[in-house]
Amino acid sequence: MKIEQLSYTPEAGWTNLSSNDLAQQAQLVLCFGATALIKDPAVYQELKDRYPQAHLVGCSSAGEILDTEVRDDSVAVTAIYFEKTQVRLVKAQIESMNDSFSIGHQLAESLPKKDLTHIFVLSDGLQINGSELVHGITQSLPNNVSVTGGLSADGSDFKETYVIAEEPGQQNRVALVGFYGSHLRIGYSSLGGWDILGEDHVITKSEGNILYELDGRPALELYKWYVGDKAKDLPGSGLLYPLSIRAEEGDEWVVRTILGIDEEKNALIFAGDMNQGYAARLMRADFERLIEGAQQAANITRKSLNSPDPDLAILISCVGRKLVLQDRIAEEVAGVRHVYGLNTPLCGFYSYGEISPFTPNAKCELHNQTMTITTMREKL
Repeated sequence: MKIEQLSYTPEAGWTNLSSNDLAQQAQLVLCFGATALIKDPAVYQELKDRYPQAHLVGCSSAGEILDTEVRDDSVAVTAIYFEKTQVRLVKAQIESMNDSFSIGHQLAESLPKKDLTHIFVLSDGLQINGSELVHGITQSLPNNVSVTGGLSADGSDFKETYVIAEEPGQQNRVALVGFYGSHLRIGYSSLGGWDILGEDHVITKSEGNILYELDGRPALELYKWYVGDKAKDLPGSGLLYPLSIRAEEGDEWVVRTILGIDEEKNALIFAGDMNQGYAARLMRADFERLIEGAQQAANITRKSLNSPDPDLAILISCVGRKLVLQDRIAEEVAGVRHVYGLNTPLCGFYSYGEISPFTPNAKCELHNQTMTITTMREKL
């Protein structure tokens, strides 16, 4: 497995950050970037001209990760040459959020299952119920096939998100990359680092990803009471105060980010399902714990490979973490670098949702406000 990494900005053009030249060899190119650049046909065509044999897949972001740098208004490109692994790409347009499950199921079904090892998902970040998408993808997969990925972003604007899949970025798109063969080793983990704010509640009224009541009280009213002066900045300030939910005692808490509010119905709109009957708790940021969470996720992935450092690590972190950490944002990426050492290329983006099991052998979930890491190593 060989890696070539490029960076693009309108001011500087293309910069090659590695010694490899995979222009005629790469089978897969991952590209994450600012919304305006990801939807620009000229940027896409330059990539296609450079990597004519490769599947091109990527998305708009709220920040691009390349090595230990977190950038804005750029495109971060990682070209991959596999020596023993085969790659397939499928895509679909989503017409309605209610189609989230069926789109996931349809795409997963369209990938041949023989020798399928892993699926990497990139999705529209706004017109999707992420948890239903994940359920649709995983429903009919063999137990040995892992799934990771993320929801595209649009900075902190929440207006439009784009996914590249063999053509310039399009809205309302979902793309799945299937990896085939017995030589690829995948590691993954997803961890947060948020503190609890207040007491636990019960979701007493919800519909899909819309939360109407907690403990019989209007959800938006209760949420505003908790966040105080920050309520005037909703829904943007909701990134600083996510909710976590779980079905029952002993289950992992899964974090959900607020995407919008409905003042008329006193409701909160989330990136994934808010299941009626689940326990819910409000969370708030702790700087040190957020950074430690990223490092712990890296440690878990390294142990799961039970091998030398990965050939590649794909980091997908939440826009909410970026808004909280601000000038310290590079510290969470530097923590991952510290775990892997200097030889593992890092790439990724800041997202509107992260897709991964918490740990090896756990079920895949949609997460928010986590650092999710997917590692790859090709064993020859």
